[in-house]
Amino acid sequence: MRAVIQRVTKASVTVGDEQISSIGRGICVLLGISVEDTQKDIEYMVRKILNLRLFTDESGKPWCKSVMDKQYEVLCVSQFTLQCVLKGNKPDYHMAMPSEQAEPFYNNFLQHMRKAYKPELIKDGKFGAYMQLNIQNDGPVTIELEPPASTADPKLLSKLEKQQQRKEKTRTKTQSESSREKSVPRSKDDPSASSGAEGDVSSEREP
Repeated sequence: MRAVIQRVTKASVTVGDEQISSIGRGICVLLGISVEDTQKDIEYMVRKILNLRLFTDESGKPWCKSVMDKQYEVLCVSQFTLQCVLKGNKPDYHMAMPSEQAEPFYNNFLQHMRKAYKPELIKDGKFGAYMQLNIQNDGPVTIELEPPASTADPKLLSKLEKQQQRKEKTRTKTQSESSREKSVPRSKDDPSASSGAEGDVSSEREP
C-alpha cells in the first residue's frame, strides 16, 4: 500500500459533471493498493494517516497537531497508478491489486478510517471511476507513506529479492566482460587503433 497525503485548504472530486465529494481544511489521501497488502497494512496506514502531525497548534507552532486534533476533514481517493512500475518509459501496473479484490479492500480501509475518527468527516471518491480532483495544497505539504516491509507477504518479498539478485549478477557479468575487452591489446595494423582521443587526427599525417 502506498499513500500520498496532502495538507489542503480544500479539495473536491468530480465525476463527469457531478461533484460527488468535497472537503474544507484537512488532508487529501491518494491511496494505491498493492497485491501483497494485508489487514495489518490497513491498520497501520489508518493509524499513521490520522495521527500525522501536519498542522500548527493554537500558538502557531508548526507540526504539532493531527487532523483529528484539529477536527478537520479527510478526503480519500483510490489511485491504482501509485503502484506503477516503469518498463522503460511505459507504466506497468501488475503490482496493483485487481479491481474485484481492491474495491472491498478499499471499502474496508474506509470503514477503519471512519471507526477510528468521526465518520461524517471522512469523504471519498468513486472507486473505479474516471475522476477529476481539485486539490488546493496548503504549504505545499505532501507526505508519502508506506507500511513497514515486515507486514508484506514473505513470498512476494522473496520474489523481489531474487529479482534484485539476478539484476546484480547480470550487471557484474556485463562489467566483467567490458573489463576483459579493454585489457586486450590492439594490433599496430588494426585500423581502429588510435594514438589519441577518438576522432582526433594529427595534422602531421595530412598529405
